[in-house]
Amino acid sequence: MNRSARLLVSCMMAGGVLGQPAWAQQADRTAPGLVLAGGKILTMDGRSTVAEALAIRDGRILAVGSDAAIRMLAGPQTRVIDLAGRTVLPGLIDTHTHFRAAGLGEYVVNLGAAKNVAGALELIKAFVAKKKPGEWIVTGGWHPPSQLAEKRYLTRQELDSVSPDNPVYLRTVGHFAMANSLALKQAGIDRTTSDPVGGSFERDASGDVTGVLVETAIPQVEKLVPAYSEDDEIRQYTIAQKTLNSFGITSVVEGATSAHDTRTLEKIALSGAATVRVGTMFWPEPPADLAVWDAIMNGNGTASGFGDEWLKLGGIKIFYDGGMTLKTAMMREAYPDSHNDYHGVAQQTPERLRQLVSIANKYNWRVGVHVVGDLGIDQVLDALEAVDKEKSIRDRRFGLIHASLIRPEQVERAAKRGVRIDFQNVFMWDKAATVERFLGRPTADRAVPTKTMIDKMGLDNLGAGTDFPVNPINPFLNMYIMVTRKDPAGQVYGPSEAISREQALRLYTSAASRYMFEEAQKGTLEAGKLADLVVLSADFMSVPEDQIKDIKAELTVVGGKIVFQR
Repeated sequence: MNRSARLLVSCMMAGGVLGQPAWAQQADRTAPGLVLAGGKILTMDGRSTVAEALAIRDGRILAVGSDAAIRMLAGPQTRVIDLAGRTVLPGLIDTHTHFRAAGLGEYVVNLGAAKNVAGALELIKAFVAKKKPGEWIVTGGWHPPSQLAEKRYLTRQELDSVSPDNPVYLRTVGHFAMANSLALKQAGIDRTTSDPVGGSFERDASGDVTGVLVETAIPQVEKLVPAYSEDDEIRQYTIAQKTLNSFGITSVVEGATSAHDTRTLEKIALSGAATVRVGTMFWPEPPADLAVWDAIMNGNGTASGFGDEWLKLGGIKIFYDGGMTLKTAMMREAYPDSHNDYHGVAQQTPERLRQLVSIANKYNWRVGVHVVGDLGIDQVLDALEAVDKEKSIRDRRFGLIHASLIRPEQVERAAKRGVRIDFQNVFMWDKAATVERFLGRPTADRAVPTKTMIDKMGLDNLGAGTDFPVNPINPFLNMYIMVTRKDPAGQVYGPSEAISREQALRLYTSAASRYMFEEAQKGTLEAGKLADLVVLSADFMSVPEDQIKDIKAELTVVGGKIVFQR
C-alpha cells in the first residue's frame, strides 16, 4: 500500500467508514498471521464501531475493517478463520478474582454443589476416603448461610463424624472458616483459648468452641495447612488459566496476591506459558508495628505499575470490613435482628487504616480497600481524603473494592477524589435472598447500584469482576445480572439499577482495562492493540435477554494465539 492509499484509509476510518482497514502505525508489507473474517466485530472503541473482520500480526491487531478489505491482506501463510457471522468481543477482563481456585479441583473438596448439611458431609466423607490418615482436608470458597438449607456453618462434631483421623479446614467465601477437632487440637485451640483481636472462636452454650473461626481467628488454623509444592502450584495456575480462557477471559486482576503467588506467576510468565494477563493486588498482612509496614512498602523500590503486559503490580490490598452476606459489613444502621446495636465488624480502626494508606501512598503504591457496608465506606473515604491532602491520589486510581452497599452521596465523594470502584453484581445471583434476610429488602434492592455509579462516575472509573471463587467466574452470568437484576428464581432486585448491554460489556472491556492503566494496550479491538479477543456462541447484543447468561466462548485468542477452542 503506497502513502496515498494509506492516507485514504485513515481518512475513511476517521469518518466512521468501514470499507477499508485501520492500520497500526508500525504496519508494513508483511502479511498477518491470523485473519478473522465474516463476523460481527464489536470493537468497543470510542465510537462503538462494528466491523466485519480483523487481522492479527505479531501478537497485535494489524487492521480492523470490512470483510473484503481484511481478506485482501492475507498472504499464503495467513490462517483465515471464517466466523460465519459470529460475534467477536475484546478479551474479557475480570477486575477482581482469586483465579488460582479454578485449578484446585484435584486438591480440595468441592462443596459448591452441597444443598444441605448432610450433603456437604457426604462430599467431605467421599474426599476423605481418597486420603491417607493425617492428611489435611481443605475446600475452596463456598457459602453455607446462603447455600445450605439449614443456613448455617458446620460444627466440629459434624466434621469429626466424617473425618475422625484427618484434620479438616474448610474455607468459605471469606471472613469465616470451619475446622474439626483434630485441626483445632493441632492449632492449640480449646475452650480456654482467648479470642484474638478482630476475630473470634464461636462457642456453644457451654462455652466449648464449635469449630467456626471468624476473621483474625482463621490464620491460627490456616497456617498449619501444608503448602503445595512449586510444581503443584504451577499446575494449579496453568489449569486455572485454561478455565478462564474457556469463558473468554484474557486478563484478570488478582484480588489479594501474596509475594509467594507473585513469584509463581512470574515463573509462568517468564516460561512463556501464560495465557491470562495478570495484574496483582499485593496483600501483605498488616503488621502491628507500622515501622514494619513502612519497610514492606519501601521494599526493593518497586511500586504500582512495575511489570509488563503479562504480569504487572497493581497496588496494595487492604481489608477494612466484612461482607453483606456474612453480617460483618460495617453498616450505618444496626442490623435489623441486632440485640446489642450491632453494626458489623471492622478489621482495624479508622486511624490505623489512614496510617496504612498514608505509608503506601508515600512509596507510590496505590491502594485498593475491601469495603462493603456504607459505614465502612464512610470511614474508608475519610482515610483517602486525608491521605490525598498529604500527597495527591488524584489520577492514580485508588479504589474501593466491592462497595456493594455504597450510597449516592458516597459515589460522589469517590468521584471527586478520582477513586475508582470495582464491584461484583454476581454477588446478587445466589446471595440476594441472604442479603434481604440479613439487611431487609430495601437494602437488597440498593445493593451494587450499578446505574447510579455509572451516572455519577462514568464507565471509565468502574470495573466489574466476580470475586471468584466466592461467586461464579462466568462473565456472561455477571453481565446478565447487570442487565436484568434477576436471581435464579427470576426475582428482580433493584430494577432501577439495571444497565444496558453495551454498558455491561464495557465494564468487562474498555473500562476494565483502566484498572491497570492499560487502556492504550487492550480493552478494545483497534489497530496496534494487543490481539486479545473472544468469539461468542451467540450475539450478545441481540440474543433474548434471558439467554445472555447462556452465551459461551467458542474461541479465545490471547496475544494472537488461540488458547481455547470449544
